[in-house]
Amino acid sequence: MIVTIDGVAASGKSSVSGGVASALGIPYVSSGLLYRAATLLALEAGLDLHQTADLEAAVLQELARHTLVLEPLAAGNRVWEGQREITERLHSTRIDKGVSIIAVMPRVRAWVDDQLRALPAPFVAEGRDMGTAVFPEASAKFYLTASPRIRAERRAKERPEDIPAIEAALTRRDELDRAQIAPAPDALVIDTGPLDLQGVIDLILSKLALSNSALSKPTHQTS
Repeated sequence: MIVTIDGVAASGKSSVSGGVASALGIPYVSSGLLYRAATLLALEAGLDLHQTADLEAAVLQELARHTLVLEPLAAGNRVWEGQREITERLHSTRIDKGVSIIAVMPRVRAWVDDQLRALPAPFVAEGRDMGTAVFPEASAKFYLTASPRIRAERRAKERPEDIPAIEAALTRRDELDRAQIAPAPDALVIDTGPLDLQGVIDLILSKLALSNSALSKPTHQTS
């Protein structure tokens, strides 16, 4: 079983995916952490993310030079660069500003997709195109959205930053990510604005229960 949970930035994908995965007793996979890790490597290498010539090739060289491993756990994902855990370093404004530049690079996306497809199912996969490009065969697909203001207010609780500034950054991120954030045609779109975290988790679990119930019903054939 693979369940995909896609959505816009700061829509609660990681928290929701972790809650759903814990309830199901399976790991969840955070694809965004691999893009953030690639961004961190690029920045640590001193690459100018605003240059255009050969930037993607330079990022791929960094990915080839370093061993990045995503450790998917129901309680949260960890990312390792060799023996160094870098998870805590991946959530910063510096990474936020650079990750959209890295995440649109076709060969970087292909590298991330290969890492994800190598993971053994079952799991809950969260990202932006899990249900469309990476796991189109997934048994259940969900897509989370909310207004930029609501997402900014939620993110401001995690980081000591100005809400209007966060909202403006999220709006820019949506524009940069537009090619990757369209929901799969068969995904259930959930506006998380009116719901709290547990409400979103419960809604997804109820839909999964209904889906599993329908699949388990015997079919009657007439002769």
